[in-house]
Amino acid sequence: MSKNVPNLLTEYLEYCEIEKNLSQNTIKMYDFYLRDFISWALKYLSTDVLDVSDISYELVRKYRVGLNRRISSKSGAEFKTSTTKTFLVALRAFLKYLIVQHDMTVLSPDLIILGKPEPAVPKVLSDEQLDGLFNVQDLTKRSGVRDRALLELLFSTGLRVSELVSLNVSDINLRTREFTVIGKGRKPRTVYISDSAAEWLNKYLSMRHDDFSPLFVRYSGKQMETGDTDGESLRLTPRSVQRLVKKYVLRAGIAVDATPHTLRHTFATGLLREGADLRSVQELLGHSDVSTTQIYTHVTNKQLKEVHEKYHKDASISSIRDLN
Repeated sequence: MSKNVPNLLTEYLEYCEIEKNLSQNTIKMYDFYLRDFISWALKYLSTDVLDVSDISYELVRKYRVGLNRRISSKSGAEFKTSTTKTFLVALRAFLKYLIVQHDMTVLSPDLIILGKPEPAVPKVLSDEQLDGLFNVQDLTKRSGVRDRALLELLFSTGLRVSELVSLNVSDINLRTREFTVIGKGRKPRTVYISDSAAEWLNKYLSMRHDDFSPLFVRYSGKQMETGDTDGESLRLTPRSVQRLVKKYVLRAGIAVDATPHTLRHTFATGLLREGADLRSVQELLGHSDVSTTQIYTHVTNKQLKEVHEKYHKDASISSIRDLN
């Protein structure tokens, strides 16, 4: 069997698709991260061929140093620990595949240290900011009604933007106000539509006079592709949803640099504030591990502070009364 890393990478990606049934999005990211390592290693070793035996502890350590010093082309800042971790997680998964599926003697994945994660405090919107965001659409235009329905659905369900844009009209059941979505790892979960989201979805769909499959379609941009009878070429993309959210955030004068994921964060923190348990929120978000959901427990800090202040205020008053 070839021990050429690029060749093995192709086999690994096919394995991820066929045997592990990973989404194309995940496979695409694995491909990106691992090709980044291969490209770096070839340059660092000054060679045209990378063999699995070349992947040593020292090579990976140097790669990790390089990642830590790398400047993001998007932010202009050094990579965050969470960013470097994703590159290293992909490399560990690849090495594990070589050991388990091909019985190869390679660097143990356990020797690749991921580093201590940075504390993550997700951005959330206040009730006032949400009201502002939901009330700046031009409802005289069908795109404005569509956008209001889209925002309401994002907040009502906590969907990821990739899950949102993959929805079809046939997926939505406005009678039961719940539907199934296929999330990360192609795991199905049930999400629920609020009264407000159902109302705006109904308004939006009543304006649709087509038989196109996508739930959310664009009304501007390039022409519909020839031969596209389902309207697939009109489906909104994750990037287009990100742009429209940013547009309305600016229009509403919201100081938070909000994204579609900010609505997901706000959805989760709102549930916890209302007393939902962590496991329920985990299910609604589609997290495979509850530890991922725990980033939202910071929202209880304010409640704890309020309880603490109330207790000590009452205690102080009692103490004063006792003294008198």
